[in-house]
Amino acid sequence: MEAQANSPVNASGKKIFLLYPHSVIRDDMLDLLIMAGFETYTLADEKRAKRMLGKFPDSILFINIDEGLKEKEWEVYIRELLEDPQTKGNKLGIMSYNQDQGLMHKYLMELGLPCGYIQLKLGLQESTRIMLGVLQANEARGRRNSIRAACEDDINASLNYRFDQTLFRGKILDISSSGLAAKFDKAPNFDANTVVRDVQLKLRGGLIMTDLTFMGQRSDDKHVQILLFGGLTADQKLIIHRYIKQCLQRYINSLRV
Repeated sequence: MEAQANSPVNASGKKIFLLYPHSVIRDDMLDLLIMAGFETYTLADEKRAKRMLGKFPDSILFINIDEGLKEKEWEVYIRELLEDPQTKGNKLGIMSYNQDQGLMHKYLMELGLPCGYIQLKLGLQESTRIMLGVLQANEARGRRNSIRAACEDDINASLNYRFDQTLFRGKILDISSSGLAAKFDKAPNFDANTVVRDVQLKLRGGLIMTDLTFMGQRSDDKHVQILLFGGLTADQKLIIHRYIKQCLQRYINSLRV
């Protein structure tokens, strides 16, 4: 259970921001990036993006230069990011459907953007493959394999299961594709590695029925159970990762910068 999603500073990996992402990036590629363990957010304001880079140094920003500003204005904006002491420690890349070779040369060779120029006309699959390669080369994932989303304040994240004919309900505190922590007012005293059958998870609009393995209780709160997933289906993993994506985005949207 790694990388707390709402932590202001993530020592294990980098924050990745997508500025003005196209709908296919926001709806499809972002799911794949989250599933691959990359802590990814979307932004729709270049001024806010600059402030985010100042708040989270050593982040990565991919800019869609097809939207927002005019191309010349994007060049000025990017040069400012590269020169400003508060933002120059971050790494930048371009996303665009524009295949103009002169434009690519400017950003790759003249400005030397370390995260490259992602050509979206190559299609979602190829663009995602290139994006993943860039992120891996820049060690954006760090040591983690998955992202843990903190959701203690979300009343729509809960679970329940039956044991000895009694229904137990818990509030999910955090979740990743590896497992979760949930708080119960009252819960069975399981032995370690006990398999809890037919656990129902409610993650906002997503519903999952699965088995979980009880790993123990938190030392600081005996009401909190640590449970690990076993054999999740691809659809169940997608539900979890889309929920994590929502948690990440709610966190970044809540910041006053």
